[in-house]
Amino acid sequence: MAISTLQKLTSQIHRLPSLSSQILTRSSATLTSSPSSSKKVADRLVKLFAIDPEGQKREVVGLAGQTLLRALTNSGLIDPDSHRLEEIDACSAECEVNIAQEWLEKLPPRTYDEEYVLVRNSRGRILNKHSRLGCQVVLTPHLQGMVVAVPEAKPWDIP
Repeated sequence: MAISTLQKLTSQIHRLPSLSSQILTRSSATLTSSPSSSKKVADRLVKLFAIDPEGQKREVVGLAGQTLLRALTNSGLIDPDSHRLEEIDACSAECEVNIAQEWLEKLPPRTYDEEYVLVRNSRGRILNKHSRLGCQVVLTPHLQGMVVAVPEAKPWDIP
């Protein structure tokens, strides 16, 4: 039964020249646009550098529009299980990073929520002006070459 239905649909498509030409045009456009879509991804690449807890400088690659947390997680510098990516309401500052001075002014200021989470999790220490939440820093082409430091896991984060 399914085969006969498929054959009927196929014959109807061939009888409607405008419909069959639209299908061919769309599939051709999809095939020809594939190389350009990879070029668009290359245009969105943002390369930055992270200083890991051992002091080693590592190149990190992310995409414009992606969070710094996502890029650091994809590079293995932050454990993905330690943070619910991009959810500030669930954030406990495991994604706290330190941004190099020359890059601070290229970032938008901390939001009230980000400031609140950082202060809440500072546990009595003075809040570092370089501290940002990786889940709240959105990568842009202007951040190409940015340097961030990933601190050691907090004692309560270690399994």
